[in-house]
This record gives sequence, C-alpha cells and structure tokens, in this order.
Amino acid sequence: MEIDSDLPTCVQARLKSDTGKDTGSPLDLPLNITKDQLQLICNALLQEEDKPFLFFVKDVEITNTLKDALDFKSLNSEEVVEIIYQQQAVFRVRPVTRCTSSVPGHAEAVISTSFSPSGKQLASGSGDTTVRFWDLHTQTPLHVCKGHTNWVLCISWSPDGNKLASACKQGRVMIWEPQTGKQVGKTMIGHKQWITALAWEPYHSNPDCRKLASSSKDGDVRIWDTVTCLTILSLSGHSKAVTSVKWGGAGLIYTSSQDRTIKVWRAEDGVLCRTLEGHAHWVNTLALSTDYVLKTGPFHPILDHQEPTNDKNILQERALKRYETVCQQGAEKLVSGSDDFTLFLWLPEKEKRPQARMTGHQQLINDVKFSPDTRIIASASFDKSVKLWDSATGKFITTLRGHVQAVYMVAWSADSRLLLSSSADSTLKVWSLKTKKLELDLPGHADEVYAVDWSPDGAYVASGGKDKVLKLWQH
Repeated sequence: MEIDSDLPTCVQARLKSDTGKDTGSPLDLPLNITKDQLQLICNALLQEEDKPFLFFVKDVEITNTLKDALDFKSLNSEEVVEIIYQQQAVFRVRPVTRCTSSVPGHAEAVISTSFSPSGKQLASGSGDTTVRFWDLHTQTPLHVCKGHTNWVLCISWSPDGNKLASACKQGRVMIWEPQTGKQVGKTMIGHKQWITALAWEPYHSNPDCRKLASSSKDGDVRIWDTVTCLTILSLSGHSKAVTSVKWGGAGLIYTSSQDRTIKVWRAEDGVLCRTLEGHAHWVNTLALSTDYVLKTGPFHPILDHQEPTNDKNILQERALKRYETVCQQGAEKLVSGSDDFTLFLWLPEKEKRPQARMTGHQQLINDVKFSPDTRIIASASFDKSVKLWDSATGKFITTLRGHVQAVYMVAWSADSRLLLSSSADSTLKVWSLKTKKLELDLPGHADEVYAVDWSPDGAYVASGGKDKVLKLWQH
C-alpha cells in the first residue's frame, strides 16, 4: 500500500471534555497516536491517575489511532482538531451469563423486583399479595411479608436501605423492615384506587428517609410521613390516572398522567411549578438523569469498601457529592415515554418546552431509563425493540433488535457498559454498548418476564414474571 506523501504526520488538536471544558492549549499530536497514548496524555493534563476514557472526533470514536478516526478530505491544515473525551466508570461490571438459582415461593406472577441501594439485599412484590425478601448469599427466601389484600404492584427501597415500601391494587402503602420482614408502623390509607408508583425523598435532601410519594390511578399523588404514617401533602391537579412519580434531587417532584401531561411540583409545599405538554396520548413512564445516584444515595461500589462509615453527615455529603457530579450542567433531565410512540426530553427545572422529541418506535413505550453515567437513554417498547438515544441532544443512536415480543423493561449495569432487557418472549437479553449488539441471550423463564433489576454493585441480576419464579443471574 502506498503512503500518501501529502498527508501530514501531525495535527494540532485540543482535548475537550464531553461537558464542554477545554483541557489546556492545543497540542501537536502525531496521527499515529493510539487511544492508550491519548489516555496517558488526558490523565496527565487532568492530573488524574489511570482513569479510563473514551475519545471521539466529530462523533467518531477513536478505537485504534487518531488517523483512523479522522476524515482527511474535510480536514483543513489550519484547523485545530477537537478530541472529545468521556470518562468511563473506573470499575467494570461483567455480563451475567448464567442463572444461578430459580427461587420459587411466590404463588402468583412476580410483578416487581428491586435490589437495595447497597446491592446487598433483594425484595420482590407479587400478585399473590406478598412482599418477599431473599437471601443473596444462600439464594433462598428470607422473609414473607403478609399484609396486603390485593396484588402488590410496586416496591421501593428507602435510600438508606433500612426500609422497603410496597403498594397494592387496593391503594394501600406499607413499610417493611428488611432484617426481620416485619411491618413498620401502620398501613397508610388514603388512595381510592390502585397505586402506580412510589418515590422516596432523596438521601442528600434528608438522611432520615421519612418522606415517601405515591401516585395513583385516582389522579392524586400523596406525600406520606412514613413514621406517623399520615399524608403530609396531597398533590391534586391531574385530571386522569397518574402513571409515574419521581422525586428529584433539587426539591421537585415530577408526575406523569393519562391526561397527557407531566407536572412539576415543589416537594416542600406541593405548589405546582409548571405543566409540561406535548404528548398526544397517555404518558406511561418517566426517568430522571439522576435516577441511579438517587436510588443508591450514599452507597458507592468502590467507596463503600474503601471508607465504610455509618455517620449520617458523611453519608449525606457523599450522596450530595455524587448527585452534583452527575448534574454538572446544573440541572437534572427528564425523559417521558408515551402511548403516542414518542419520547420527550425535558429540562423540567427550567423550561416548559421539550428539548427534543424522539420518534421511531412503532408501538407504545413501556419503560425508559438513563444510563448511570447519564449519557445514554434506553427505551423499551411493545414494538419488540429497545432504542438508544443521546441524552444531551435526544438524537437517535441505534435500535437493538432480538426480542420477538413486547419488551417490558430495561436495566443498566452500574458502569453503563451493558444493558439488560426483559420481554414477553420469556427471555432476558444483555446488550453491549460498545458494539451496540447482543452480548448474551438469557432464556430460562417459562413465561413473560415483567420485572428485572441489576444490583448496584454489578454482581447480580434478578428477574421475575408470569411463571411465578424469581431468578438470580451471575457472571
């Protein structure tokens, strides 16, 4: 192969973070510089040690050398090439590859399953009216919590991991103690119809983890004091069923409804701040860019091992720091998915107009989640596909195809490198974000898989569904 003698051997380049920060002045870089050498330069400029980065030139990832990623035809010799770097998670989650146990116990479909913020505990809620806690070490049932008289539709861990809330088709909310499986306080009664979602006040806002929000088909959202078990505030304003509630990190509560709107409320006094409009049909699902750090609060897969502590002030500081790190642009983002086959991207603290309208799904959208590093949005639809979107712009990235029936849920690995989906086709699938392709097919369930969660420490995946079995998967 001939070498083109007109090609320069060096280019002027500037490293820039994906949040838009310049890193020093332009450098003369050889075209054959490798990704690993860029890594060393980037760490040196940022005065960091061994942090992993991805590098992009005009949206093309540098996987080998700079030369391979550059388009020479459009390169002007005077131009300073911008190399965008993205920090990756320092730890890596390995893909789950096998089912290590199928734990029977529930007498009806498993509707929800959730790992505690530390990843050390697991709970599930079922159509058999019970909540169950599972022992991850022995992979056997730990406690069966009886008290609901109808299907348990949703469960949610408090951000300190010391309580689990569950809500049922009867409109009742109950709080359980994971260590004993006993109910804490009284049953919270007030909703007139079934409860669609639960959300705790974030740890950095209040480390006592007392307040809990519930949304219901009756059109109301209630904020409860889980110690007195009474309603503190009732948020009324939606004209139809409320489908989802999210408690943001900046003192706002977001609700979506079948009335086609999303409402933004002030958590402290329940004042309605703004109504977000644009969807043409029911809004089914909401996700916040900060969901992962709000769910895990003070727990961090690495810090927990290095500097364990029970001091609430230190933990609150840690939770706040984690929250601020993912909100470097100063505001959380919200994405909504609807029966109108579209998603909208919002900056709900500041604007009523959506940042982007994301189209392409051919059927209703069932679930949507931001990656833990907040960069990618994954949406699951009845059209049998999962789609990936750029969270900065709402731009479509790719479609992940492989399921042969409706996709119900998606769950991210803590390092944002892998995505898991569950479907009516009875399988789970693991997708690689690097290749944008199927990494692993996980058959094993005998029927539709409704619920899936990936533990925050990356060690386990739990799934449950119509076959009444809770499965645990490991690598």
